Amino acid sequence: MASLRALECLVAVADSGSITQAALLLHSSQPAVSHQLASLERETRTVLLRREPRGVKLTSAGRAAVADARRAIEAAASAVRSARAAGQAAGGVLRLVCAQSLTVPLLAAVIRQWHRSRPEVAITLRESTAMDEALGLVDSDEVDVAVLTAPSAGRFTITAVAEEEIVLATPVDHRLAEQSSVRLEDLEGAPLVHFTPDNGLSAWLDQSFARAGVSPETVMRTSVTATAPQLAAAGLGVAVCPVSAVSHGFPGAVRSFSPRWVRQLAAVTSTKPDPLVARFIGDLRSHGMSVPLDVRTQLAQDGLPDETSRPSS
Repeated sequence: MASLRALECLVAVADSGSITQAALLLHSSQPAVSHQLASLERETRTVLLRREPRGVKLTSAGRAAVADARRAIEAAASAVRSARAAGQAAGGVLRLVCAQSLTVPLLAAVIRQWHRSRPEVAITLRESTAMDEALGLVDSDEVDVAVLTAPSAGRFTITAVAEEEIVLATPVDHRLAEQSSVRLEDLEGAPLVHFTPDNGLSAWLDQSFARAGVSPETVMRTSVTATAPQLAAAGLGVAVCPVSAVSHGFPGAVRSFSPRWVRQLAAVTSTKPDPLVARFIGDLRSHGMSVPLDVRTQLAQDGLPDETSRPSS
């Protein structure tokens, strides 16, 4: 295959009309340029240059080759520029996957900020309800970073980015809404809007209930995390869900558990993050988890202290 240097020599000769001038343009020697051109002619199996008393001229084959040679040289330069921009977190492609309920409260503001301050960075986003699926995308190099509940330590690089509260959502007239906070034990026998098995919260909550010795009564299931609190508010039961699933203007009641129940959120990468990914993760940590004011007001009785929740240092 022709080397990039040989193509540069061909273009330089085409532009200057002289091997001597081409050598000067390339900060090389005349024999070195001649060697590269001879190599290129052997590769193409045809004559690319006609040597004349007043310089050199391209043959028809040479003119055909020069057009593609210019594109190849520009493509190589573009590759270097793109790599340099990504290394400086100023360009490139950032591929994300996140837990379904985290798109708006954790990622949206940071992605909007990047669209404004780093328009040369293209960001793609997938959503998932299953941790194994998200981690599989990281493992297969289909995404650069997964943002989800912190997995157990393993082969991945895990960086804490925020803390999220687990809350109880109820109709406004529910007996548990009369309390400033609730205990897991209060859910014994309570009608529960639960999650379908394809949503990772289903098994996680079942394990939590089992450890607490609590057996709520599942009345229906949903695969969409944000739907559970809405169904609870509509009077179908109660829902235990991450606070990220409770949107602004929520028509039901939201209560903290006592003791306060939180989970760690993390950015997961296959290896140590490169500069582009590391910058994005750093911005996630700085921004933290946004909780709507009306939801914070309800939870303030049992203490969600700030507008955003960040991991402890």
